Amino acid sequence: MRKFGLIGYPLKHSFSKKYFTAKFEKEGLMGNQYDLYEIEDVSKIKEVLDNNPALVGLNVTIPFKEQVIPYLDELEEGCREIGAVNTIKIAKGKLMGYNTDYIGFKESLINWLPEKTTKALILGSGGACRAVKQALKDLGIPFFVVSRTKTNDSERIVYGDLDGQLVEDYPLIINTTPLGTYPNMMEMPEFPIHLLTAKHRVYDLIYNPEETRLMQSAREKGALVKNGLEMLHLQAEAAWEIWTRE
Repeated sequence: MRKFGLIGYPLKHSFSKKYFTAKFEKEGLMGNQYDLYEIEDVSKIKEVLDNNPALVGLNVTIPFKEQVIPYLDELEEGCREIGAVNTIKIAKGKLMGYNTDYIGFKESLINWLPEKTTKALILGSGGACRAVKQALKDLGIPFFVVSRTKTNDSERIVYGDLDGQLVEDYPLIINTTPLGTYPNMMEMPEFPIHLLTAKHRVYDLIYNPEETRLMQSAREKGALVKNGLEMLHLQAEAAWEIWTRE
């Protein structure tokens, strides 16, 4: 039996177990099992590993994508640049960190955008933001990170800086915050929805619910919207490739 799983807190919103269990059944991958390991503190990863010696791969979700790094033995080079981990390969007693969020987001964005000559506003500055930033840099898409806290970072602005001209000039909006995730579906970032038009595209990395309050509000203003389900599938397949390659 080979075991895989997901660590994070909370995990009620996660589709990962359902996705991989269905994959194992559909592809006849008997002898594989995927479980959820809901831990409130990242240090509990040691207990998860000790109690599950058959584990060969883990996914990592909020809030541990950055916190888990000190517990790893190695980081894949690109993952080191991003500074966040969402996939861990366990082999020969060592933990190797990767970031397949980057792969999933980049591929899904390429599939969705009509052209790459655009500018983006990234809502949120957590672990998911890091993967999105790297993907946008690699695609040559200028961006600002929008957060609630002012810093000296030239890439970062606060929600209060969002005026009509800035939102018009940056027509791609990417939500990397967990606001709006099931069961807190009435939450949304403090984005000025009234400034959106049919020229905007709103990509919400959340996939449960399928349409967040942010997406619904943006759609009502004529904007095109997309959730994170395709990204989830693409990053999951990238993780599976990492776990199973020699």
